[in-house]
Amino acid sequence: MSARQDIKRDWDDHYWWSHDGVRLHARIYAGPKGGDALPPILCMPGLARNARDFEGLAPVMAAKRRVIVAEFRGRGESAYAKDPMTYVPLTYVQDIVALLDEMKIKRFATVGTSLGGLVSMLLAATQPGRIVGAVLNDVGPELEAAGLERIRDYIGAGGSQPTWIHAARAYADLNAAVYPGYDIHDWLRITKRTHRLTQEGRIVTDYDKQIAAPLRVPNGGDAGVDLWPAYRALGDVPVLVLRGALSDILSGAAGKKMAKALPNARLVEIPGVGHAPTMDEAKARTAIGAWIAELPAA
Repeated sequence: MSARQDIKRDWDDHYWWSHDGVRLHARIYAGPKGGDALPPILCMPGLARNARDFEGLAPVMAAKRRVIVAEFRGRGESAYAKDPMTYVPLTYVQDIVALLDEMKIKRFATVGTSLGGLVSMLLAATQPGRIVGAVLNDVGPELEAAGLERIRDYIGAGGSQPTWIHAARAYADLNAAVYPGYDIHDWLRITKRTHRLTQEGRIVTDYDKQIAAPLRVPNGGDAGVDLWPAYRALGDVPVLVLRGALSDILSGAAGKKMAKALPNARLVEIPGVGHAPTMDEAKARTAIGAWIAELPAA
């Protein structure tokens, strides 16, 4: 474990080890003065994303709480796994629990996009009483088959691009239906969050392409798993369900069902985006601010 300070940034780098020897990375935002006693907010990104997904939201939340942005194995600055079949939600849960235990965090809130939201629900089921609130960003216990198939088609595919403009245009071609209102500046911003520059000067996606391996296993991944018990394990804590109005992963009907299933769950739809909202949208920020205000102090 180590932490690196940088006066130009508002976070510290934190590294920890998984039980199977993978060196993992998180960004730690210190939070407000005197806020150490409050349960922190743990952020977890989507399948092909990393800590930069939260570079806009995390500093805003850190005005109220300490924020921990974890990177799953095989993404960003977290090391790639030797065994690609460990790129599965239950392993991610074990990795996150190792981080929380090392940092001696007993209670925490979660903000999870897509895969990160699935991990949040599994944490609620396997670590009862530890989660004090959750934001589930365009994900839930019922997922649309068409959207999952779209993700399977592109995860792990694709090559490199010579410049950031080329990479942004390629990313826009792939995701035009997700963010139909984006201009080239928006695409550049999100591309720099999801891609990296190699030593050879090429632009590539910032994840191990082997994260797709478990998705190719017949009847693997999401099939046959009832996630409603995991969702209901969140109990009566504040739950915010964000749904992209154009989402092909979380249907409107599923979002409404989630809102009704728990006493303190609320559904907010983000207009003009699909899977998944970046949470930089004004409506998302307002909803997240209200959710933070509902979190307990212990």
